[in-house]
Amino acid sequence: MSERESKMKRKVAVAMSGGVDSSVCAALLKEKGYEVIGVTMQIWPGDKEKGRLDRHYTINVIDAAKRIADELGIPHYVLNLRDVFEKYVTANFCDEYRKGETPNPCIRCNKYIKFGALLKMANQLGADYLATGHYAKIEYNGKTGEYLLKKGADLDKDQSYFLYTMSQSQLKNILMPLGDYTKDEVRAMARDFNLPIVDREESQEICFIPTGGYPEFLKRCMPEAFKPGPILNTKGEILGEHKGVLFYTIGQRRGLGISSKTPLYVVAIDGEKNAVIVGTEDELYSDELKASEVNYITTEGLKKPARLRVRIRYRHKEAEAMVYPTTKNEVRIKFAQPQRAITPGQAAVFYDGNIVVGGGVIRRSTQKSPRRYLAISK
Repeated sequence: MSERESKMKRKVAVAMSGGVDSSVCAALLKEKGYEVIGVTMQIWPGDKEKGRLDRHYTINVIDAAKRIADELGIPHYVLNLRDVFEKYVTANFCDEYRKGETPNPCIRCNKYIKFGALLKMANQLGADYLATGHYAKIEYNGKTGEYLLKKGADLDKDQSYFLYTMSQSQLKNILMPLGDYTKDEVRAMARDFNLPIVDREESQEICFIPTGGYPEFLKRCMPEAFKPGPILNTKGEILGEHKGVLFYTIGQRRGLGISSKTPLYVVAIDGEKNAVIVGTEDELYSDELKASEVNYITTEGLKKPARLRVRIRYRHKEAEAMVYPTTKNEVRIKFAQPQRAITPGQAAVFYDGNIVVGGGVIRRSTQKSPRRYLAISK
């Protein structure tokens, strides 16, 4: 039993979605002797216009979580987080698309909802800890008196990228018991615990948008994004017309609707001018970026430039880079080798081995094409 588990605080609220990971998380903690309660977030508005999506969420998350809680013999609570989720996640999701950026709503959900509002509500229910089924590790450093965030044992499922916004006050009140296991081991434990979710297919969709509902959601919150506009080359010349900026992402080649002797890719999106900018594959690469809203896991952070490994999207292979702190909340990152399709709105997360040092939101890179286009468009 670890130092954290040996403390007198023994009541834990498990964030439950009805899936394998959160269900095994609850079962493991109950087996270890914790007083376990299940909590499920209700995040989708229930008005008539969005009622169909609310029913989708209720059936696939809330009802499933309740069945697992009943199976484990633990209390289950549904917590209404609709307003705070709308404020910090869905509104931001639309705002970022309006600017031509590609947001990562899971990161904001972890920061403001799961480890913000949900943790607070769990405390109000008498829980000492909030536990989640993330594949990541939280370790206490006795020398510094602070907590470290590390990659999970299953590197294929590691979710530390989504957790870089966590603070010390959050880390000390969070448990992630799956960090030492692989996904296969977790599925095996689900069978051992006789949980009825072993073969449930994992969702790859954004949680607040049901399958096939992506265009419908964005059209409702930002109809202007469906407005056609120009497709420009890096010289500012019009090559064609796009059907709406939200249909395009950095690095996209197919579906542009333009012909060229040389393959063209989306290299920038200008939300303000409603323009999609295309260029050659070579113009997709950049060796530098700037990130804002930077958070460091430890209070010391970075006081001077450091050679670290940086991930620019969840499935991106980490790349060696120098990270230069320019202000308290901003960094400049210089890669040893150019990286493909650095995308504003995504996160740049930096690691020292398996330890998460911190991360921030990518705001711009030095791809040649966006820089040249922006200079022309001023």
